[in-house]
Amino acid sequence: MELKVSTRSHAGCALVAITGEIDLYTAPHLQSEFTRLLQDGPSRVVIDMSAVDFCDSTGMNVLLSALKRMKEQGGALEVAAPRPAVRKILQVTGLDSVFTVHEEVPQELLVAEGS
Repeated sequence: MELKVSTRSHAGCALVAITGEIDLYTAPHLQSEFTRLLQDGPSRVVIDMSAVDFCDSTGMNVLLSALKRMKEQGGALEVAAPRPAVRKILQVTGLDSVFTVHEEVPQELLVAEGS
């Protein structure tokens, strides 16, 4: 399955929408997107996972790596709208206490996106 990543930035915040499956084969693409994004130095990154069907340990490692880099830059990385399968992985691994997890994409980012 193909992985699609689109990023929209506004006022130091970036909304990263991911579609597809994050696994051993697609994780390098996601990693390179995060590397490129973090060079721009956003203070907050929210990952919209509402269209992610599957995420394995490789994908979780990519997210953890991005979180670590964001914290080093004094920023925040948050996960939004994970589907039940992804939410379960976050809970089983304990990563739901490492990431800030939102039930849906924060409204202020949707408002910023429309302006």
